[in-house]
Amino acid sequence: MPSERPTGFGIHDLSFASTRFVLTHAELSRHRGDDVSKYHAGIGQRAMSVPAVDEDIVTMAAAAAGPVVERHGADNIRTLVFATETSVDQSKSAGVYVHSLLGLPPQIRVVELKQACYSATAGLQFATALVHRDPDQQVLVIASDVSRYDLDSPGEATQGAAAAALLVSADPALIRLEGPSGLFTRDVMDFWRPNYRSTALVKGKESVTAYLQALEAAWQDYRARGGVPHGDLRAVCYHQPYSRMAHKAHRYLLERCAGGADPLAVDRAVGLTTGYNELLGNSYTASVYLALAALLEGDDELAGRLVGLFSYGSGSVAEFFAGRVQPGYRDHLRTAAHQEAVTRRWPVDYATYRDLRETLLPTDGGHYSLPQQTAGPFRLAGIRGHERIYEPTDR
Repeated sequence: MPSERPTGFGIHDLSFASTRFVLTHAELSRHRGDDVSKYHAGIGQRAMSVPAVDEDIVTMAAAAAGPVVERHGADNIRTLVFATETSVDQSKSAGVYVHSLLGLPPQIRVVELKQACYSATAGLQFATALVHRDPDQQVLVIASDVSRYDLDSPGEATQGAAAAALLVSADPALIRLEGPSGLFTRDVMDFWRPNYRSTALVKGKESVTAYLQALEAAWQDYRARGGVPHGDLRAVCYHQPYSRMAHKAHRYLLERCAGGADPLAVDRAVGLTTGYNELLGNSYTASVYLALAALLEGDDELAGRLVGLFSYGSGSVAEFFAGRVQPGYRDHLRTAAHQEAVTRRWPVDYATYRDLRETLLPTDGGHYSLPQQTAGPFRLAGIRGHERIYEPTDR
């Protein structure tokens, strides 16, 4: 007999991971001689994740995806989409390394996507289309990034690192995607990183303006295509280059589309979405899905409610869409593991952080081993003849 028709498509599981070390903004303010409120209140950031020498986007991605594969198995995963703007190779997808580390079967397509902080949402939409075509398959979407700006620059305080893994399936346990997407693209140089640079270039004020203009345009497209009014959304998860940007964005949206923004309404919509981002820092492609994890874990009355998501990638591409939280969603959350990923990070002083930042991998093609610093399940063990060598740890 034919299987029952799926009731929808979307996010079946959500897991994230971060790094071994953390630099608090209290320590950063001490080094810079700033009032810490500049960071805590001004941009809404309290700490930033800092990678160990043997951690990168691959090790974080495998750490985030491992629990998803362990819970659900890999038999139905037919595609792995890796979204990042801090890729480790100009040709090979970082997802291929993850595929190997997790021992996934060979009958899987693997691809890497890039468009600044937006590409994980593209991966989610592509994954949903694949699962819609074949409801028996699942797609693993991984977003992983390490954000770096020049030392002592204004952007330094917004750095961070994390990976989020989404399992996309029919009949999802967490979020069923509903309705249209509102889309917007415009060629703007608000943030970019040329191939010859290890740190990004950003025009701060121009980037905020570009973000807000993209939000308004994507929202208008969403509504024009039949999307629900903002009052029907229980909350909105925004891309958070810093957590106060979520408040700024929602206030802007209400002022433009509702004629005014009540501060309480803004806080109700975004207040529960910032908990992880303010402690992990900007994780680029993973940011909006860390916001979703914080919302799901922080609100126990979301079942059956619509939540909005706004994904923005500088340069720029934006998308506004919505999903309905599924009954029983709290039974599938990873709250304890996520809180441990945040609390187990080892605090470092500014000098140690700076040493980590200034440690560069060799580029001469020689053989180099890296010391084990990570507390995670996977590590970058070394470089040999320009090849990155990854391995599991005993943790």
